[in-house]
Amino acid sequence: MARMSLEGTDLKEKVVSINPVAKTTKGGRTRSFRALVVVGDEKGRVGAGLGKAYEVSEAIKKAVDDAKKNMMDVPMVGTTVPHEVTATFGAGCVMLKPAGPGTGVIAGGPVRAVLELAGYRDILTKSLGSDNPLNVVNATMEGLRSMRTAEQVAQIRGKSVEELAK
Repeated sequence: MARMSLEGTDLKEKVVSINPVAKTTKGGRTRSFRALVVVGDEKGRVGAGLGKAYEVSEAIKKAVDDAKKNMMDVPMVGTTVPHEVTATFGAGCVMLKPAGPGTGVIAGGPVRAVLELAGYRDILTKSLGSDNPLNVVNATMEGLRSMRTAEQVAQIRGKSVEELAK
């Protein structure tokens, strides 16, 4: 996958979750923090990242850097997704469905963060299985990664969009 240029882009970031984690050593517990962050430009590009550090602010900074490295373009048809898709990551399962104009983003916490920063305005979602934010965000990203527009499918098959509609 080619590296995306982030120059001149107005990226917004959203912290999805911050978890305190502890490692038990001979001298006691060493506490640190894990941050899950979603970054996007609200114009069809989004990324998710994970960062760990002894301080919350440093964990968030690392997560933002990781999210920028994992940016991807997402397919859009107007303000919604091209087709329905169900994606799984671990025990987290997310269903994404296209919606008509004016519907809004019908999604819960972690899924909403990803979709809003990707630029979707009308979409229906349902989160099934695990509600672990890390698995839900990764399942959402996997669902967006697996989507194809009609133009992309036509190009892959070597046909025109009109021939696919038959």
